[in-house]
Amino acid sequence: MEDEQNNQSTPSRTRYKLYKILTVSLFFVVLFVVVGFVGVEATSSKSFCSTCHEMKPEAETLKASSHSEVECKECHIQSGVVNYAKAKMNGLVQVYEKATDSYPAPIHMPTQIPNSSCEKCHNMKTRNVTASGDIIIPHEKHLKDDVKCVDCHSGVAHGDIADRNVTFKTDYDKWNSTLGKQMMSDVKFTEPKMADCISCHQARNVSTACKTCHSTGMKPDSHNDPSFMKGGHGKLADKDIKKCNSCHDSMSDNPIKGLQTKTVSQQFLDNRSSADSTITAKQYAKENTFCEKCHSKKPASHNSEFFNNHGTLASKNLETCKACHEISQISSAGGNQVICSTCHPSSHSQNTGFKERHPIPLTGITKPSGTCYKCHDKATCTKCHKEE
Repeated sequence: MEDEQNNQSTPSRTRYKLYKILTVSLFFVVLFVVVGFVGVEATSSKSFCSTCHEMKPEAETLKASSHSEVECKECHIQSGVVNYAKAKMNGLVQVYEKATDSYPAPIHMPTQIPNSSCEKCHNMKTRNVTASGDIIIPHEKHLKDDVKCVDCHSGVAHGDIADRNVTFKTDYDKWNSTLGKQMMSDVKFTEPKMADCISCHQARNVSTACKTCHSTGMKPDSHNDPSFMKGGHGKLADKDIKKCNSCHDSMSDNPIKGLQTKTVSQQFLDNRSSADSTITAKQYAKENTFCEKCHSKKPASHNSEFFNNHGTLASKNLETCKACHEISQISSAGGNQVICSTCHPSSHSQNTGFKERHPIPLTGITKPSGTCYKCHDKATCTKCHKEE
């Protein structure tokens, strides 16, 4: 009997030990998951990410973005235990790369932000227009055609800084809140590009007419003023040519050069903080082929009597002439533009006092004569001066 009792009690002790081991193991597994979850939560916050030297560009641009209130993990870590576990493992790899200074720079996302991250806040089924109310974007239709959110909105949080070559290891010390705002101020990198919309529509045989995407027809109220086409548009362009370019850039057959002599990225690399000046409205009108359609036509004032009167007209408003004509330097633009200096050498300028210095008195003389050609070439002079 005693042997039977001993044989029966042995399994009980074994099971007790097994239960104990399983309980302790389960406790540590739960503890590992909880600590890991809390760790990922803590290390995925903006405040934590911004403490890393190499994350300064991303942190400063995010603060200046429309998504400044969104935590990093909301976009960069997907929901679910498996995804959090992957994020923790990736975090360990990143810690090792940071400790050994072996991480690549610029830092790029290994995978695109999925639509599910955006849909945590944005309902694609009801999002038909932009905040401005003018642009018609049926997001649900784009999703059905497998257009990803980041295909249009890749720069909304960080302004595509990794692709702008301003996040190399030698650049980190240059980053601050001011630079972050500057990098996010260029809508070319933060908002969807109309050129991308047009090229995508063209590839899929979708209409590129303004009314396809714009509810207002894209014509500003200022363009309806009767004086707009009679010189008023030039005055508006002088005030803010960048505003004009925001629409008319896409209407030019050729790219507009020199609208800003240096990009924000180039200023950053040169350790500069202020933006360079833009080209003038007059210069812009010569580069944009849309403007050329009107500026290449002769105004009504350029009639048969214009040659004799153009000096008087120019003295009244020389800036108007500059909209089409180069005054002194050689123009690289096409069209029917006339370079004034080809006929009016700088030595003939009224403010140089050439008449007073001329060896023969020129008072009262308005046209050349045979006496002039004793010194001057007749063929050259008669290009401008007629003998009458």
